Amino acid sequence: MGKLTYNSTLTADFDDRVLAHIQVVVGAKLRRGECFYFTWRDDPQGGDGRSTIWLHPAIPLSYKYFGGRSPSLNREWIEALMLSANSSGGLQLVPEPHRPATVTVKDES
Repeated sequence: MGKLTYNSTLTADFDDRVLAHIQVVVGAKLRRGECFYFTWRDDPQGGDGRSTIWLHPAIPLSYKYFGGRSPSLNREWIEALMLSANSSGGLQLVPEPHRPATVTVKDES
C-alpha cells in the first residue's frame, strides 16, 4: 500500500498500482495549473465514508510507494481517470478497464 500525503496533514492509503495512476493524472492537471477535487472511498475500517480534497499547485502533495518497482500503467485507465478529473465533480476512482494497453515505466534509480 502506497500513501498519498496532502498538505502534510492528511494521508490516504492506496494500492501502489492505483496510486501510480492517480499520480499521472494529478501531475498532468497540476502541471497545467488546473485546480480540482479528488474524492475517494475511505477504508471500511476507518468508517466506510468518503473523503474529498481540493488539489491546487501550491498545496504540497507527496506519494510514497510500498514496492520498489514502478507498476505498469494502463493508458485506458489514465484516460478514464482524466475524464473524471475534468468533470465538475473532479477526480474519482473508476474501475480499471481491461489491461492490455499498458506502458512500462523505467525505474530511474
